[in-house]
Amino acid sequence: MQENVVMTFHEKFRQYDLGEGHPYRGDRFLNAINFFREQGLLSLPQLKVIEPKPASKEDLLMVHDESYVDLIFRLASEGRPYDIETPVSPQILEAALLIVGGAIECGKAVYDERAKRAISLGGGFHHAGRDYGGGFCLFNDIAVLVEHLRHERNVKRFLILDYDVHFGNGTSDIYYRDSSVLFISLHQDPRTLYPGKGFTWEIGEGYGEGFNVNVPLPPGTGDSTYLYALREIFVPLAEEFQPEIIIANGGSDPHFADMLGDLSLTAKGFFALSNLIRETAKKLCDGKLIMLVGSGYNPKILPLCWYALAAGAVGLEEINAKEPYAAPIEPPFCRKKVEGVIDELKGLLKKRWKCFR
Repeated sequence: MQENVVMTFHEKFRQYDLGEGHPYRGDRFLNAINFFREQGLLSLPQLKVIEPKPASKEDLLMVHDESYVDLIFRLASEGRPYDIETPVSPQILEAALLIVGGAIECGKAVYDERAKRAISLGGGFHHAGRDYGGGFCLFNDIAVLVEHLRHERNVKRFLILDYDVHFGNGTSDIYYRDSSVLFISLHQDPRTLYPGKGFTWEIGEGYGEGFNVNVPLPPGTGDSTYLYALREIFVPLAEEFQPEIIIANGGSDPHFADMLGDLSLTAKGFFALSNLIRETAKKLCDGKLIMLVGSGYNPKILPLCWYALAAGAVGLEEINAKEPYAAPIEPPFCRKKVEGVIDELKGLLKKRWKCFR
């Protein structure tokens, strides 16, 4: 039986373009949609693409401090950047509000039972905290989605899986003391990559102790070791936590050819990752899954990887698109290092989680 899937997309997403020479360019969105069309994804009867409405200021204030929101709006009107790597303009702000609105629309589609799963194309601004932005991010659409579902749909247990190559410091900070949100992040070793946080021992505080789970991975980690880590950490924690919905955030930047990271996933790895997340959601929370797919900085492989992630979420049995480059062989030390990280993490978390005792 086919299950309906919603994907949010708006042509104005392309306005989230941080400028010539910047790794985050606005053509990513149209390039991805065009590739989806070429591969026949958009012709599937179970997939519906919808245009979101922009998020309101009230939506943003469910997460962000009003002084911070006012600052971003003021910077946009003046055409001044938030920081050296995160420009702001009226066009960027308009696109940002539409992308956040896309995440909200995904939540509505799932809880209105218009779709079993949803894909927020371009979403996943996980470096934005309550009162700060950075790392190309202005507003945390992941957290806005969580708070919308909490307040409008009475959802009580959320699992956020962040598979971006960078640690989602903003999302982690927002929910660091919150036991209703289990935040699991697989990312490149923070000693080697922005933002320099996301170590195993950062496990949350107060009521949230044990609910912030970081799996730092050595550069060079490939498909098999990455999926091993997911099965060792994400799957048992999800089974014990019993979330009402899974929210997955990432994109193509863990790919071996990405410019800003040093992990070594392939398109087939992304497809397997997405399938694993979908199957876990099917088993634990009636299939409720929202995937935010937005990162990636190599324009030659971004459409393929986003397609692999979307295809897994939709439930395709295979993907036929080919890698443009030959995949490297994972260094032999990676598996051993990751096994050590997982053993350390289980030791830190066993007080809270029976599955690790």
